[in-house]
Amino acid sequence: MTAENIVVQALAWFDQGEYKRILARRVAIATESQSNQRDAELTRYLDEEIKPALSAMGFSLLSVDNPHAEHRPFLIATRIEDSKLPTVLSYGHGDVVFGDDENWREDLSPWELKEEGDRWFGRGSADNKGQHSINIAALEQIFKARGGRLGFNCKLLFEMGEEISSPGLAELCRDYKEQLSADIFLASDGPRLSAERPTLFLGSRGAVNFRLTIRARDNAYHSGNWGGLLTNPGTQLANALASLVNQHGQLQVAALKAPAVSGAIREILRDVDVNGGATDPQIDPNWGEAGLTPTERLYASNTLEVLSFLTGNPQRPMNAIPGHATAVCQLRFVVGTDWKNLADHVRAHLDAHGFPQVDVEFVRGSPATRFDPTDPLVGWALDIMQHTTGKKPALLPNLGGSLPNDVFADILGLPTLWVPHSYPACGQHGVNEHMLIPVAREGLAIMTHLLWDLGERGTSLLRQHLAHAGGAQ
Repeated sequence: MTAENIVVQALAWFDQGEYKRILARRVAIATESQSNQRDAELTRYLDEEIKPALSAMGFSLLSVDNPHAEHRPFLIATRIEDSKLPTVLSYGHGDVVFGDDENWREDLSPWELKEEGDRWFGRGSADNKGQHSINIAALEQIFKARGGRLGFNCKLLFEMGEEISSPGLAELCRDYKEQLSADIFLASDGPRLSAERPTLFLGSRGAVNFRLTIRARDNAYHSGNWGGLLTNPGTQLANALASLVNQHGQLQVAALKAPAVSGAIREILRDVDVNGGATDPQIDPNWGEAGLTPTERLYASNTLEVLSFLTGNPQRPMNAIPGHATAVCQLRFVVGTDWKNLADHVRAHLDAHGFPQVDVEFVRGSPATRFDPTDPLVGWALDIMQHTTGKKPALLPNLGGSLPNDVFADILGLPTLWVPHSYPACGQHGVNEHMLIPVAREGLAIMTHLLWDLGERGTSLLRQHLAHAGGAQ
C-alpha cells in the first residue's frame, strides 16, 4: 500500500456519500453551547457520534466533567500502539454558536444538512464538525488499510465549549498533561487563506478585550440648559479613543505595537495574498499600520478595534447631555506583545493625553502563538500538501484570528500544525453556514496523506525536529 493508494481509497469512500451521511447526522444534533437549553445535546454528540467512532479504532476513552461550565464536558481519547512510535495529538470541538434558525434562508435549516451545488449547508458544517469529521475519517481509512493499525500513537481532545471561550480547557491541559503528552499537534479549525488554496498555519494572534468608561454624573441633563457647562462623556470618550487609534486605523499606544516584522516572516508572507474572493468585503487600502502590506497587517501586526460604543440612549435620543459613556475595545496582537500589562499601558497613554477620567478595565485575553516556520515539520507538511493536491499551499505564521492554541503550544509544549478545511466566506458564526464540498474532499486527501506518512517515517521526522529545535536554542 502506498500513500497514493490510500488517498484514492479515501476519496472513493467520500465520493460514495459516506462522509456526507456522517456529517448530516452530526449537524442534526443542535449543540449550541451558548444556550442552557442544549445540555443534553452537547453530551449526546460525544456519546453517540464521537465515542463510537473512536472506540471502533481501539481508542480508550476518558470523559472529564468541566468544573467551569456544567454540561460542557471534555473527552480524551488515546490509542498507544507502541511507546517507541511518535504520538500525534489532535483536537476538535463539537459545540456550535446559536443556530439563529429564523434568519437562515427560507429553504434552509441550521440543523439539516442540505446540498446545493458545491456546498453543504448546516450549522457546524464548517465550524467545527465538518473539520474534525474529516480528520476522524482519515484515521479510519488508515486504520482499515493497515489492518487495524495506525502506525503511530494517537490522542484526541474534544471539548464542547469552544464557542464560549473554552472555559476549563487550560486547566484540563495542566491537570491532564501526562495523558495529553505527545510529539506533535495536528488539527483543523479556522479558514483557509482562500477556497482554492490549501493552507497551513502555525499559531494564532492573541486577543484582549478591554472596556473604557467615563462616569461623569448620575443623571443626564437638558442640553439647552446645561450645554457648554457640563462635560459630555460621549464626546470625551470619542476623543480618548481617537488618541488610542487614529483616523487611519493605526495603533497609537507605543507599548502595544507589534515587534518589527522580521525578514523571515516578511519573506513567507510575500507569497500570501489577502485580497479575497468575490464574496469578501473590499479591503480599504489606506487603513491600518503604515509601511506594511495588507498581508503583513493581518498576520504580522497588531490592531485595535472599537467593538461597541454607547452613550445616551441610541434607540430614543433625548435633548440631554448623557451622564456616562462606555466602549468595548479589542487588541489583536502577535507574539512579542506585552499584552498582559495592557491595562497599565492604556492607562499611562490616556493620562499622558489628558484623559485621566477614563476608567480602564481588562475584560479577558488570550496569548499569541507561533511555531517556528523553519522547523522541518513545517516543510514536511507543506511538501505533503503540495504533492497531494498539485497546488502550492499557503503558509501562515499565525492565523489572523484567535484559537486556543496556547494550551497546546505553551501548556503542553507541542509543535502546532493546523490544516483548515473551511474557507473565509463559509458563513461561520453567521446564517447559511456551509462547507465547500471540493474543500472537504481535498481536506480528506491531505489529512489521509499526512497521517499515512507519519506512520511511515514519523520517527525520522521527529529526530529532524528535535535536532533543529536543539540547534535553535
